Amino acid sequence: MNFAKRESVLQVEEGNELAPKFDENGLIPCVTQHAETREVLMLAYMNAEALEATLNTGLAHYWSRSRKKLWKKGESSGMTQKVERALIDDDQDCVVLEVSLASPSVGGDQASCHVGYRSCFYRSIELGEDSGQRGLAFIENEKAFDPKAVYGDAPNPTQL
Repeated sequence: MNFAKRESVLQVEEGNELAPKFDENGLIPCVTQHAETREVLMLAYMNAEALEATLNTGLAHYWSRSRKKLWKKGESSGMTQKVERALIDDDQDCVVLEVSLASPSVGGDQASCHVGYRSCFYRSIELGEDSGQRGLAFIENEKAFDPKAVYGDAPNPTQL
């Protein structure tokens, strides 16, 4: 991979070399948001290979922690994410991708979530003093696509 070696705080925080800090598992978190609306679509992780593939191709790639493999977003669903801009934070340990979306391969509106919603963040968490279990409220009223039509009866990629 063509990333600079992390040599100093000045280099990392004020320099112009990409020197990402991957965690002990070789991963860096990536927040993905819609380029036009700034809507947060998903949080995923990248290893060095995924980050390099994303930067080289202009299409979002991630590391699937559940499947333990490189994952090109949209490879099975058609819901690719074209990278419009890639950002890295001050200490280079988090990436933000601003993306435009493609529609799923089997009809429906543009989306990023395998559950069928536009964003993976389709529920809000109740705020206020805790009175037992916290509730969730749906903030997206309907799904952008039917996940069974796109994925069939494939097992859910999320592990409990």
